[in-house]
Amino acid sequence: MGTTFIEYASWFFETTVFIYGVGLLLIYAILAILSFVNIRLFLRKESYTDYKVIVGSPLAPGISVIAPAFNEGLTIISNIRSLLTFDYPNYEVIIINDGSTDDTLQKVIDEFSLVQVDFAYDVKLSAKPVRGVYKSTDEAYAKLLVVDKENGKAKADATNVGINVSAFPYFLCTDVDCILHTQTLQMLIKPIMEEEKKRVMATGATLRMANSCEVDEGVLITIKAPRPLLARFQELEYIRSFVLGKMGWSYINAVPNVSGGLGLFDKEIAVKSGGYDPASFGEDMELRMRMSRYVYDNKIDASVRYIPNTLCWTEGPTSVKIFMRQRTRWARGLLQLMLAHKKMLFNPAYGRVGLVVFPYNFFFELLAPVIEFLGIIYYIFLIYFGLVNWPYAIILLIFVYTYSVMISTLSVLWDQLTFQYYRTWKDVARIAAMVFIEMLIYHPLIVVFSIRGYYFQLTNRKHSWGNMQRAGFKKKADDKVPKNTNPAAT
Repeated sequence: MGTTFIEYASWFFETTVFIYGVGLLLIYAILAILSFVNIRLFLRKESYTDYKVIVGSPLAPGISVIAPAFNEGLTIISNIRSLLTFDYPNYEVIIINDGSTDDTLQKVIDEFSLVQVDFAYDVKLSAKPVRGVYKSTDEAYAKLLVVDKENGKAKADATNVGINVSAFPYFLCTDVDCILHTQTLQMLIKPIMEEEKKRVMATGATLRMANSCEVDEGVLITIKAPRPLLARFQELEYIRSFVLGKMGWSYINAVPNVSGGLGLFDKEIAVKSGGYDPASFGEDMELRMRMSRYVYDNKIDASVRYIPNTLCWTEGPTSVKIFMRQRTRWARGLLQLMLAHKKMLFNPAYGRVGLVVFPYNFFFELLAPVIEFLGIIYYIFLIYFGLVNWPYAIILLIFVYTYSVMISTLSVLWDQLTFQYYRTWKDVARIAAMVFIEMLIYHPLIVVFSIRGYYFQLTNRKHSWGNMQRAGFKKKADDKVPKNTNPAAT
């Protein structure tokens, strides 16, 4: 009886994992094909796009650039200068000082000649109280608006304040530590302006690691592959996720989420959806679902678009401790999202979001770490009792490993051959080399930290925005930047 039960349980587990694995491999293959087609279409359109028309057009909608800041004293000045360099006719930059305890606010006041002004604050979205609004006395910084508020312990709370004070119909959500391309606004608004049938409620673009890149006064000078090993793994992950993943999903209008590091949103839909949820650990994914629920409930034909160009460079964690905090929070946010919007799962009333996006997030994002973790335990059990079919197990392992290497290598090479962000193939080789050890070093960390995040969420650990120590950006190749001792929000 006992043996029969064990055999049946083993058969059931192995069959389930096999079907799950085949499904995941097929999805990656389909996404690779869709991404290839979508990028080709994008490049074809780009070949006859004149961005000067967008920049000079009176029809180009205004955009509010919102960047929350918490204890960013080390890099805040260069970060703000970066945000003030956009080649776009009608925009404003809103910096939200989220109750910083360091010299962030004072540095900004001194550098940009800010004075406190009277401001009619319209509370469209709930957030912690505003302590003051600052404008510059220097006309050169007329586009800059700085808001000082009580700490809300969440990026979402600070971003809601930014939306409340914003003047334009679209807002760009970013992180103050990000370095953005000067053409970011015109490139992100283009899918909105050229769409004839659907209302584009959000657009996004590729993010990369700024670690080891050279930056001067907030402007990216030289793009280099990250030197720290952990940042290099993240670079590989981002290239694969954005270039292959999100471009594939964008082709069928089923983008799972728009990154919190760089996303352009329709303010009206975002506000009517309730804005960002300060209680959420994954505010970017959560807003995507909120907006989707709103447009489907109100029968608005809307879409989310992605472009393959890298428009944002962000400083990734270089220590395992900080990386663990980040990925634990992301995993908590994903589980939190699934529970909060579970009514959307397989619900045809929510179209592709309910039938494609939500099921994918549930089965292949949320459950993946759990299934992998259980699979490891199961194999340990088989090894202990001598039940492993080693020839079959080795063949399966080689197949999965080879497939993973192929998909990741394809993403890196396709990105480099198409956009050539790296100046030398030596940098490309540094990233491509990561594909051979990712499954052995980096991926196990993702699994463990995801399980940790699920556990923290289920046991209701206290909410935290999460802290990250910045190293700052390199100004010259031989410059040494002092290590940041101030905590800053990820």
